[in-house]
Amino acid sequence: MTSLPVCGPEGPLRVPGRPPHPSPVRAVLFDFSGTLFQVAPYTDRIRAALDAPVSESAMDALLTGLEAGLADPGVVAAQRGRDVSAAAHRHAFTTWHASVPALAPVADALYEQLRTPEHWRPYADAHAALEALTQQGVALGVVSDVGWDLRPTFAHHGLDRYFSVWVHSYEHGTEKPDPALFTYACRQLAVAPAETLMVGDHPAKDGGAAGSGLRSYVLPAGAAPGTVRGLDAVLRLVSPATRWAEAPQAVRWPPAAT
Repeated sequence: MTSLPVCGPEGPLRVPGRPPHPSPVRAVLFDFSGTLFQVAPYTDRIRAALDAPVSESAMDALLTGLEAGLADPGVVAAQRGRDVSAAAHRHAFTTWHASVPALAPVADALYEQLRTPEHWRPYADAHAALEALTQQGVALGVVSDVGWDLRPTFAHHGLDRYFSVWVHSYEHGTEKPDPALFTYACRQLAVAPAETLMVGDHPAKDGGAAGSGLRSYVLPAGAAPGTVRGLDAVLRLVSPATRWAEAPQAVRWPPAAT
């Protein structure tokens, strides 16, 4: 990992020896949920799990219960370290689901929906963005705080072919923004952190990649499943006009042994 300058409140203490232009972006790392995919609406998932008619008023009460559950002390405690293992991830979600008495019997079923590719929908512009990046020769990887293997979901929707690196937090025993996840992905792609862009929807977790020397782009939260996510902005950040493809100062990663 390249060392970052020590900064005081107003900026770096020492003027870093930087090249005249930024390093070209040679790789893009994507988050999963809320970035490339979104799970089906809770209304659909709850009805499927209960396998029974649910009136609009009853559904509103269930959703209100889930909203209230987010502040329940037991649910809050279960979220700590949620993504460091498959067991912790399942426990966090099933504890939340079970905080609504009517959903407690189907808490495991609701969790299994998360692991089922058919319940996820790629955003409308995901395929086009990934295809364009691939055509530009940009290496792609996934770095996600998650409790299961995402490759079957990507494969189900025909998007797995774009990625050569998969970094699942539960397999590494840590969560974003731990530098270990970002630097591992960079090493697997043979690119330097300074040549890598992390794209996600969480300011602290995905935006935290900047603390590891990567560039980061954070999408606004709240996009509905299947809608346009705004991934064209990523293409503008990595367009040939701004990549400095012929820049002689391109960084080699990992650094050559001395």
